[in-house]
Amino acid sequence: MITTATESPWRLDGKRALVTGGTKGIGRAIVEEFVGLGAEVVFCARDSIEVERMANELAARGSVRGVTADVTQREGRARLVDTVSELDVLVNNVGTNVRGSLDSYRDQDITRLVDINLTSFLLLTRDLHSALRSRARPTAASSVVNVASVAGMTAMLTGVPYAATKAAMMQATRTLALEWATDAIRVNSVAPWYTKTPLTAPVLERAEAHAAIVARTPLGRVAEPCEVARAVAFLAMDASSYITGQCLVVDGGLTIHGLSWS
Repeated sequence: MITTATESPWRLDGKRALVTGGTKGIGRAIVEEFVGLGAEVVFCARDSIEVERMANELAARGSVRGVTADVTQREGRARLVDTVSELDVLVNNVGTNVRGSLDSYRDQDITRLVDINLTSFLLLTRDLHSALRSRARPTAASSVVNVASVAGMTAMLTGVPYAATKAAMMQATRTLALEWATDAIRVNSVAPWYTKTPLTAPVLERAEAHAAIVARTPLGRVAEPCEVARAVAFLAMDASSYITGQCLVVDGGLTIHGLSWS
């Protein structure tokens, strides 16, 4: 397919995107990246004040709309489905963590993590199938990008329930990519390592923990949110049109770090 200057496969011009958890950290960076690349972006979060503030801040940069919605609730998901009847890109970014050993978790802690990190993304993606299919084309497929974590790929010191939900998200990505391929809907995921966000701040602010994380990371630093956002943007672009069912690891080399010494 030949593209014109206004139809670059390396941009998102004219694409309609929904980003969940879009007011903080990686989610906000994804919204800003998409808007800068020409997409028409809807984002959601639970805090109406933060949603309105961010929508106002980004209004001058492009087409952006904020929706107050809790994706763990049926009413919140329904509000999003009503808002985006046609959709090119869905980014499932909502997620959280409760750090600790498994024996320290209460029943409600595990249930909450599963609801936020896994169940909500499965239900919302299911509910938006028609919207994604309505914009899909064989050479310009619609795209689902799930924000997972390297915690779903390799063992960490704590956080078993979080790791389990992220591993499940990556397996769901592979299976759904196969299931929806005939609908011209691509499904991929990204797996970040420690990134400078409000969620990771309590860990990164501890000098000992920060030093240990950096020491284990071959690139020798923590990621910026925009670096994860750019990986998400690539998977949303037509430039990645033949990629589906994959996980793009954004980890500064953590998962390839075997034995090393100086």
